[in-house]
Amino acid sequence: MGMNDLPGWMPEFCRDRLGSEPVELLFEFRRISVVFGLRLAGGAEVVIKARTAGPRIAACVAAQAALADAGFPCPRPLTGAIEIGWLVVHAEEHQPGGDLLRGESPEAAVRCAEVYAALMAGLRRIDVEPPLPNPRWARWDHTDSGVWPDIGYFDKRDQRSIPGYVLDTAIRVRRRLLASGLPPVLGHADFAAQNLRWRGPDLWVVHDWDSLAWQPEAALAGAASGAFASAGPPTLAPVDSSAAFLDTYQRRRGRVFTAEELEVAWAASLWTAAHNARWETMHGSVPLSGIALLDQGAERLRRANA
Repeated sequence: MGMNDLPGWMPEFCRDRLGSEPVELLFEFRRISVVFGLRLAGGAEVVIKARTAGPRIAACVAAQAALADAGFPCPRPLTGAIEIGWLVVHAEEHQPGGDLLRGESPEAAVRCAEVYAALMAGLRRIDVEPPLPNPRWARWDHTDSGVWPDIGYFDKRDQRSIPGYVLDTAIRVRRRLLASGLPPVLGHADFAAQNLRWRGPDLWVVHDWDSLAWQPEAALAGAASGAFASAGPPTLAPVDSSAAFLDTYQRRRGRVFTAEELEVAWAASLWTAAHNARWETMHGSVPLSGIALLDQGAERLRRANA
């Protein structure tokens, strides 16, 4: 893809919102959102993110801006969330560099949990509208008719190939999560290694602020304890590493989870893995989450009291 292939709205967006036209495409990739790295006339490098319009994005961008202003290492938004046709778009600073932290050991879990605790402490001081609905892989609290949240085209596929243990896990952990009366807070719901960069022992930047959620703190920390080691296709960290993550998180936050919160944390770690295992099955992917769920599901369900 080159400059001639940029969306038609991009030059005007850059002129009007950033004061300069794009002159070079640095990178482009597509996931749930489409992300463009651009060099503008004058040399500034920016990142433009576009995704299907929805009410949650404005709150995510506002929270990201507040965290950046407070000194947390995340890219600083250069615009708010702006609707362009059926898209919502924003620009942020390009913050390249840093290294992935690869590994799923308890030692890696401790490093990541320290970051997550600082991140969550920062978000507790920010007042934005809840970014609802929550991201689809974390949306155990949906109000749709089935076990899984409705995902348009995906739900039209034959679901009978999903392993029985994946569906059973999803049913049991969702029931446990919905039974809790814990209050929701703002948190990062895609705290995976691929969204963090390090310089030596020090955190350099946390990415993917579209993935904020409004859920109980224990559920958010629990999901992070299972996902932190995913440096590529998502999988599930070992049980002892998730335990080290949760222990470190509580210590850094300065409070001990109640018995109910610990159960919710372990249940939330399984919901994300079950969602990913379902996704793998539907797409014919290597079943990384599916295998990890099969290996660890019984112990995590026991800890979740599910």
